[in-house]
Amino acid sequence: MSTATMSYNPVPPAMRHGHSEDTDSDVESDRYTDMSLDAFAPSVASSKTSMDISMRSQSPAPSVFSVTSSLRAQAYRQEYGRGLNNYSEVYRLPADDEELDRLDRQHDMFCKAIGKYPPPMPEIMANDEFEVKAVLDLGCGSGSWIMDIAREFPNAGAVAVDLVPMQSTSMPPNCRSEVDDINLGLEHFYGDFNVVHAQLISSGIRDYQGLINHIAHVLRPGGLIDITEFPFYFTGIEKTGICPPAGTFEPPWTPLWMSYANRAVRQRGGDADASLHMHRWVCDHPAFEDAVYREFWIPCSPWLKGNDPNSLWWNDIGATMRDDVKAFMRSGRPLLLGNGLSEDFVDQLETNAAAELDEAVTPVYVCIQNVYARKKH
Repeated sequence: MSTATMSYNPVPPAMRHGHSEDTDSDVESDRYTDMSLDAFAPSVASSKTSMDISMRSQSPAPSVFSVTSSLRAQAYRQEYGRGLNNYSEVYRLPADDEELDRLDRQHDMFCKAIGKYPPPMPEIMANDEFEVKAVLDLGCGSGSWIMDIAREFPNAGAVAVDLVPMQSTSMPPNCRSEVDDINLGLEHFYGDFNVVHAQLISSGIRDYQGLINHIAHVLRPGGLIDITEFPFYFTGIEKTGICPPAGTFEPPWTPLWMSYANRAVRQRGGDADASLHMHRWVCDHPAFEDAVYREFWIPCSPWLKGNDPNSLWWNDIGATMRDDVKAFMRSGRPLLLGNGLSEDFVDQLETNAAAELDEAVTPVYVCIQNVYARKKH
């Protein structure tokens, strides 16, 4: 199996690392090493979806609004002032308008900082006479990514899956939204897609290695897996994780907030460490080849010194990331409060972290990690 690792540089920054060797712990179970390509581990998940709902918008608002209005009461529940999905006890971030707006802005920032999709995608999605190309977006959020792809490749089919229906009034005609809990399995999609994309969904996934196995089945031969996650901790300028012990209440406040979110995700059953292992999981899976690992070190506020083009470029990204992190902390209130922290504690922690981000003095990074690979023919 050929594997590569690289760091992507839209401008010449000094903020990215690549690893030629996977450094995950040898203790971690490796369920695929001795498997042949035709002997994938059998899935134990159910092929049933959380809701037997599929919708397609052939024209603007009416079909979308008719579905979302009828589903809203059963699809959402209110917790701590935010609208959460009503189907998964693992994923506890909101799915309300405020969160969808955050995800739209985050999508724009990621397109600028890391690119919309990996380099092989245009070749894979090129029209040919043999099949209609198809793309699957797992945990689509606001749907910005999948709708961009549907518009860019209008002859392809695009399917968005999430715990709540997409609510766009401008869904392209070749795009549809399905309500599903992907923890229950993806058997109903096996062999149907040329590209499978997932981004920042690990907090809601119980078994990310198992999800990669499902994706291997979902992809057609030659297809592309494209997964992006982060390790649920922030780092300082030395780029090592800041993970204070439970009970800590001292700066730096932004990494401290994330450490409590990390614990809450684990308590709920989410795979908070998935980003640290997904490169090896893909490399070790017998279905994949040409695996590439990329990491993107993004400042969490515009704290870089200097007026050179590189620093100015990254400070612009950092200003957007600062707004994203502040909005993420607001979205994370149900997660932290539901994990037993007091409202006073969460309020003060969020206030301190937001002030630290606004001051833009403390160097804090988030490492966004991406792995893409091709399915063998």
